[in-house]
Amino acid sequence: MHAPLLPLSRVSLAPDGAVEGYASLFGEVDQARDMVMPGAFAQTLKQRGLRKIPMLFQHDPSEPVGVWLELAEDFRGLRARGRLIPDVTRARELLALMKAGAIDGLSIGYRTVRGQIDPKTRVRRLYQVDLWEISIVTFPLLNGARVSAVKQAAPKLSRQRVTAEAEWQAMLRGEDIAMPRASRAPVAARLGERDGRKSALRSVTRNVTR
Repeated sequence: MHAPLLPLSRVSLAPDGAVEGYASLFGEVDQARDMVMPGAFAQTLKQRGLRKIPMLFQHDPSEPVGVWLELAEDFRGLRARGRLIPDVTRARELLALMKAGAIDGLSIGYRTVRGQIDPKTRVRRLYQVDLWEISIVTFPLLNGARVSAVKQAAPKLSRQRVTAEAEWQAMLRGEDIAMPRASRAPVAARLGERDGRKSALRSVTRNVTR
């Protein structure tokens, strides 16, 4: 029997800047209709290690704000424990905002390695992902994934936006998307995948019969 679940709506914050929470929850459908499955992070955590998965603010690679001290899967999702670095100005600001309850979201930046779309529900199940970073954010895409998962994009990613729209069209047709290797390299490009699909959804919804 599992222990009682702790609230997932807020990150746990210690006075010394330590933060803890779930960056991703298994079996939960996010606003882009993706569902991360148990074991999805196992390979990437083994290969990358903690030092290669930065703690960022709003998915901005120019805004590192701390370090992750522990990342592990449990029966609920990806549990993250880290520490804000007080010598960094943005980290001090975040600490104040989090203490006031103004910001409490966690979000992952990743590339899909293996996924499959359910033709009935249109939900894409993610069985393996390549985790690049975990950010403290204002609005997470996944309800309940907070500092205790929103996947947003870096701005001005027009090239990736076109790719995301094509991928979304394929998803609507029930096709499984095979990511081309040429598009996997730039971190910012793949971070744009999630926001691109959201924008693509708005542009194609009126042409789709639900």
